[in-house]
Amino acid sequence: MTAVIYDPTGTEFATYPYRLAPDGLATRRQLRAAGLRPGGHDPVAQILWRRGKRIAYLYRLDLAAPKRTATPAQREAIAKALRARRTCRTCGVVQPYYIPRRYGECLDCHEGNPS
Repeated sequence: MTAVIYDPTGTEFATYPYRLAPDGLATRRQLRAAGLRPGGHDPVAQILWRRGKRIAYLYRLDLAAPKRTATPAQREAIAKALRARRTCRTCGVVQPYYIPRRYGECLDCHEGNPS
């Protein structure tokens, strides 16, 4: 991904106020909600709000590509990793929540071993 520069003056590309971007442009979040991604293209414009403290880059909808989907092997690996985050190292029980990293064990085991 190329470096994107913050351009409050609008010299690099067009700058629009909040909610006033023209049709055909979308933010990354809007692209994601529509099942799209920038597709390797750089932003063509930006939105500034909160007196220039917030910025969102805009991408052309006609150049956007469909989102890639994970392969079955990738989904299996993700599920395995998330299950490991819920498995207590002390008692080995798979909890319905992620094990807090600061404790390294489930809350039941941590309460039994005060430090």
